[in-house]
Amino acid sequence: MITLSWLIIVTVLAAGLALADGIIRLRGSRNNSILAIAEVAVAALMLVSAFTALPAPFTTFFFALALEAVLVLLLVLPGRGRKGAPTLIIIALVVNTVVVLTSAGWLQIPGMG
Repeated sequence: MITLSWLIIVTVLAAGLALADGIIRLRGSRNNSILAIAEVAVAALMLVSAFTALPAPFTTFFFALALEAVLVLLLVLPGRGRKGAPTLIIIALVVNTVVVLTSAGWLQIPGMG
């Protein structure tokens, strides 16, 4: 049975946004295709880890940190994309930062966690 909490909802939202951005990047130009593949893989694993129990080092926090690194690299590295392409990355980065900080215990939001 899955207990629905705000942290799971925010985690699914962050992973879903990153997954959508990665798929859009893979369908578009081939400039940062390695990072787009990494983004899709990590976001999918983060979704899986939110609902199933994986072995010890592969927790949602681990995948959220990896996704954070990939999103920062995608934002910082230059790429030829659409005019509004960074918007989805920035939204996913902000939501994923909330997941990382809440999972680490550095951010206390009442009702989350």
